[in-house]
Amino acid sequence: MTKESDFKPSLPVLSEGSGRDFHSESSIAQLPLYRFSVELSCRCVEVTRIFEKYPLLPGVVLLENGTFAGMLSRQRLLEYLIRPRAIDLFLNGPVQTIYSYARTSVLTLPDRTLIVDAARVALRRSPELLSEPILVRRANGEHELLNVHELNIAYWHIRGIETQLRFEQMQTQMIQTEKMASLGRLVDGVAHEILDPVGFIWGNLTYVSEYGNSLLELISAYEQCLPDIPDPIADLSTDIELDFLKQDLPRALESIKNGADRLRKLAFSLQNFCHIDDVYPKPADLHACLDSVLLLLQSRLSSEIQIVKNYGNLPPVPCYAGQLIQVFVNIISHCIDGLINQAVSQKFEQEFRDPVMAGTPIELQRKSRIEIVTEVSNRASGIPGVAPSRWVWVKIADNGLGMSPPELQELQISFTQGKKGDKETSLASSYWIITAKHGGELHVSSKPDEGTEFEILLPLL
Repeated sequence: MTKESDFKPSLPVLSEGSGRDFHSESSIAQLPLYRFSVELSCRCVEVTRIFEKYPLLPGVVLLENGTFAGMLSRQRLLEYLIRPRAIDLFLNGPVQTIYSYARTSVLTLPDRTLIVDAARVALRRSPELLSEPILVRRANGEHELLNVHELNIAYWHIRGIETQLRFEQMQTQMIQTEKMASLGRLVDGVAHEILDPVGFIWGNLTYVSEYGNSLLELISAYEQCLPDIPDPIADLSTDIELDFLKQDLPRALESIKNGADRLRKLAFSLQNFCHIDDVYPKPADLHACLDSVLLLLQSRLSSEIQIVKNYGNLPPVPCYAGQLIQVFVNIISHCIDGLINQAVSQKFEQEFRDPVMAGTPIELQRKSRIEIVTEVSNRASGIPGVAPSRWVWVKIADNGLGMSPPELQELQISFTQGKKGDKETSLASSYWIITAKHGGELHVSSKPDEGTEFEILLPLL
């Protein structure tokens, strides 16, 4: 009769995995895994023969009546077999005997564990266990063996990819920063060149206006003192339409003054927008920053979009003004895009209405609106004896189409996740500027067909 210990174990099976196409989301299931198990009653010599035939096999899974009982690594087995009299004691006996001496703790991980996480856990083991293989538990409950060296190679491969990616991103960011700095200097120079002639125009407009009024008064005095105007002068007055000229000259001068004032404000806004922030934050007027942004975006603000400004009494806010202006540009541009999409959708709906309903009056549509609210608020610290902190609150809201819950969730994920390899949106960069550079908060809320609201909180130091 054949004894159970005389049964030969089945040969090990290697699953190759997915090669070297690893990334940060790769799991240990994509690594080479060995499937090799024996019963505890199997003779130790049979296991050593398998190890001799398969030199890369890291260990063996031990079963007791088909149930998982433990794991014995190649290294632990050989360490005990080279001891004095170990061959007589262990080699021809069941593997259970040597396992009772060589037993140690085993790191077991599910097959969905990320390679990066598995490597971190494996490196936290005690020094004598660092080279021990890892047990990978499949979804069906079976156990396979992972060579820790394969795990380390994959881990450092992923780290190399991430390092290269970060290097390329930093290089791209440096190039982009230099481009933006060069563009900022160029635009700042253009704005400065605009301001010089505008300053001449603005400075001389007062004198031109006074001279014009003086000439008109002189003409009126001549007309009163000389009731009988000579025919050549009367003909010339008719040709140049003197009466119209008297009325239109002040209006023309006022129009020139308004145009010069608008051009001057636009040039100042360009200078503020291109301002290169200092190393430390400086007090700034947020209302002036918001007005500058609205002036810069005036070409995109159609007559159908109403701007509602409810400004509170704000003190100068310590900040990086140039970066905050960029945040305001990003948020207000997002609101404008939403309102434009809403207008296009409404126009399309009107043009392609059901012909049966063509005779009915169109439902009154809401006026497109962007509301900007600022105020100072207090927030309790939550610590007894500590005074509430003061914050500047800026709300920018529109009544456009809004965002669907999946879109809003995706936007909020882009705020919290540091996936620099993905396309970085302007709102994500705005979140970073508010939170990382200013220690503030940026909250977004949106409902379909109701609009989107952005809340910016900046600490008052």
